Amino acid sequence: MHFKGRTVAAFILLTMVASVLVTLTLADRWIALGSGGVAAGSASNSPGQDDLSEKELGKLNTVMELIETKYFREVDRTKVLDGAINGMMEALDDPYSVYMEKHTADQFSESIEGSFTGVGASVTMKDGKITVESAIKDSPAQRAGVLAGDVLLSVNEDKLEGLSLSDAVAKIRGPKGSKVKLGIQRPGVANPIHLTIVRDDVDFETVFANLRSDGIGVIEIRQFSLNTGERFIEELDRLEKLGMKGLVIDVRDNPGGVLPVVVSVAQPFVPKGKPIVQVEDRGGKREQTLSKGGGKSYPVTVLMNKGSASASEVLAGALKEEGNAVLVGQTSFGKGTVQVSYDKVLDDGGLVKMTIAKWLTPLGNWVHEKGLKPDVEVLPPDYYTVARLSKTKTLARDTIDEDIKSLQIMLAGLGYETDRKDGYFSEVTEKSVKAFQQQTGVPVTGKVDKTTAEKLEEKLIERVREDNNDTQLLKAVEVLKSKLDITP
Repeated sequence: MHFKGRTVAAFILLTMVASVLVTLTLADRWIALGSGGVAAGSASNSPGQDDLSEKELGKLNTVMELIETKYFREVDRTKVLDGAINGMMEALDDPYSVYMEKHTADQFSESIEGSFTGVGASVTMKDGKITVESAIKDSPAQRAGVLAGDVLLSVNEDKLEGLSLSDAVAKIRGPKGSKVKLGIQRPGVANPIHLTIVRDDVDFETVFANLRSDGIGVIEIRQFSLNTGERFIEELDRLEKLGMKGLVIDVRDNPGGVLPVVVSVAQPFVPKGKPIVQVEDRGGKREQTLSKGGGKSYPVTVLMNKGSASASEVLAGALKEEGNAVLVGQTSFGKGTVQVSYDKVLDDGGLVKMTIAKWLTPLGNWVHEKGLKPDVEVLPPDYYTVARLSKTKTLARDTIDEDIKSLQIMLAGLGYETDRKDGYFSEVTEKSVKAFQQQTGVPVTGKVDKTTAEKLEEKLIERVREDNNDTQLLKAVEVLKSKLDITP
């Protein structure tokens, strides 16, 4: 028997990190927003007007009795009950409102604490397709080449079409060190891509900071977990004591997290008494969370991309509208709803996570399904998003293949001559392949076999990871320097 509920990736973290995670988090104790905020108490267990009527209970009991007495196979009563709850949540037609049984709820808790096992990608159900929202930096998914916007087609050759998100992810699950092969459809790429990922512990630090030689500080936030606010303040203080002149806050591919944490990150940059975020309930009533900070004298840019979601967008919106920050990069994901997770109301360890409100920027803008647009748009180079080579065949002169298109983009990204990027293996392409093979110690054949393909990808990843090649980061730094009247 299959569960029928539409379970969002936020609850399948044995395999993947949360789907945009949550704007409010695991337990009710984390949902208070501070001054002027909203808080949800535990659901009442006492009878009331919202309880099921005798007629409604009779209807459910009748169906249960029919299943247990008439269905042609024996059934697991717990699975049937879980399926009924999943069905109730599915009827809300909201991918962020879901039910989790105990095991999945435990995995969700781990993600909020910043540690879990899996491939390290956030996914959601979009237009009936399992779609990647972001791959955590340095996770198995990112190292294998998974990108935001990728649609998962298959797992180990088993098609995912028609499956719920929870059923699909169940196929991806497996022990640490084992491999999973994903079939992916990437926008702009004609043929499916096949990536093999080694499952691993995704135990990660969420905050990384450094001070460039030009005095510009860079703080990267990979997720808003429970310790992120404290770590951010520590690193901010350290950079300020070192004489930082301006700050880049990098939330690219950050799927979100805990709202009180992102509020604590935003506060130093938003003047006291100014709103950081607004929450609007179904009746249209709005509550503001006001800053207790003092603002900063130095300029700030927020670096974001299409994998920046939820809490990342809260931060970007607050700093743009009340902290005079400049947004650089790409339009963000667009997740503008608030969820509360109830882990105390079910006595079997299960959890219900439900959308209770919208969140709005300080000026009242709702980013849902639109995202925040950057003030300065900077698209990543094409080699940042190029499809990985399949390595199932050898690429040679005078042939046409989608893999050859990727090959040409990779060669150009590494600085080799290319006369085309259309997938035709030209004479110039062959010449560049030979040059690459010569310089990297690979047998010089002019053909691209598995060995050459792996070396190409290795060198390309090295290039992508070099800050000097990060065009989006460089633009964010350039914007800060222009505000400081420093010549780039």
